[in-house]
Amino acid sequence: MRHLLAAVLLTFLSVFAQPVAAQQAGRLIAAEPMADAPPGVQAWRVRYWTTNGSGARFAVTGIVAAPMEAIPPRPRRVIAWTHGAWGVAEKCAPSLSSNFFTASAGMDAVRNGYVVVAPDYIGLGNATMHPFLVGQDTANAVLDGVRAAREIPGAAAGSSFAVWGESQGGHAALWTATATRSYAPDLTLVATAAAAPPTDLAANLREGSDKNARALLLSFALHSWSTLYGFSMDGVANRANQGIITRLAQNNCVSLNAKPKLGTILGILTIVRATKNKDIAKIEPFGTFARANSVDAARVPGPLLIAQSRNDTIVAPSVTRKFAKAVCRRGTGLHWIDMSGDHGNSARESAVATLAWIDARFNGAAPPNDCRRI
Repeated sequence: MRHLLAAVLLTFLSVFAQPVAAQQAGRLIAAEPMADAPPGVQAWRVRYWTTNGSGARFAVTGIVAAPMEAIPPRPRRVIAWTHGAWGVAEKCAPSLSSNFFTASAGMDAVRNGYVVVAPDYIGLGNATMHPFLVGQDTANAVLDGVRAAREIPGAAAGSSFAVWGESQGGHAALWTATATRSYAPDLTLVATAAAAPPTDLAANLREGSDKNARALLLSFALHSWSTLYGFSMDGVANRANQGIITRLAQNNCVSLNAKPKLGTILGILTIVRATKNKDIAKIEPFGTFARANSVDAARVPGPLLIAQSRNDTIVAPSVTRKFAKAVCRRGTGLHWIDMSGDHGNSARESAVATLAWIDARFNGAAPPNDCRRI
């Protein structure tokens, strides 16, 4: 135990003894080569500095991957891969998972010559509450991850990037697109791709047809927001059920291939019943906060791609389509990919088409516009 405490203390001192300039948002703290990267890929587990929407500074984690090739004469193109919901507990960080590469469709882009930057976001893999679906906090972590990757010599990452994400990561991608110009003017956003993105948060938490998934995601959101901002859950659930919401969020990471434990199943069923007729859009302060962190169609720049399955039971297709129509009304053209698979495979099902679309944007081709058929 003493050795463990000493190691933790040394880590703390090594981070916070750095000069203030070295702690600026976007600065790399460490890049540890990964021995278990796929063939043809070099990868690093990284730590870097970011800030939340209030300007507070955090040391966060992620993975950067690049082709296992000689450093090219020009900087490599970059894709920021924004992951879907893995949970809100520290242990749920994608970079800690042995299944990271197989579960992350965005890593396929390395084979196309890209550097892929995959941030964990704030609070996953680091000791603070994860700001689940909090737009600006997440966008900052993504943009600072792209900045930090440029400090890894072997990655040879450039300043031009695309952002691509699924589910929660689709929300992150759209928020990153809206924030790039103001938060990271040193970076150039080339394209934004979002697969099954939550856009109107209250509507998504209300209209997804899988009530069990809705209950778990609602638990993530309620626990995250109440912990970070002191919001009372009294208007949503009684004290006993609030305890169940907290335990569901603290103890569960999302795993598409694992069966949930009996306690998790019972907890989810309890929250399904407890929130059956509850709409957080009408429960303050959650309603106002959900609206503030929904995606404003008027602020999302093009070129833009949205991929959505008509059979998605978690992100309601009607909500995504409504958002896409709002984007089109604002005069921003978008490419729409219509799919038929399940939610968990949204990015994988659309990966080939999405990567081809991103390639074309980097190559300067005119983007397609599907607004007339949405």
